[in-house]
Amino acid sequence: MTVKYTPDHEWIDLPGDDEIATIGITLHAQDALGDVVFVDLPAVGTTLAQKDVAGVVESVKAAADLYAPVSGTVVEVNEALRADPSLANSDPMGAGWFFKIKLSDQTQYDALMDASAYDELVKNS
Repeated sequence: MTVKYTPDHEWIDLPGDDEIATIGITLHAQDALGDVVFVDLPAVGTTLAQKDVAGVVESVKAAADLYAPVSGTVVEVNEALRADPSLANSDPMGAGWFFKIKLSDQTQYDALMDASAYDELVKNS
């Protein structure tokens, strides 16, 4: 996995030289939200700019926007997550992924935080 992170607690996995990345929320985000009860996912074909609101995560405690960590076009959404939002809690870095996006600007991905920088951010927040 080549995972990077945003200050808004999204993760993005861009394997190898692929231009399709998988996006979800971090373990820290799902801990802060509590039990996820609903997710609003972007439509396939939607073009997003970096930091656009791509969806909403609702929990028993709060609702939070999901931001696009990079610009691109949504190519797939996780229908299993829509059917069972608790996957965002039980496996946020795996089966609880939100959507896949075809990157339009690789440099945006390159500029995101690696795991150690993200861990430092979480530790200091």
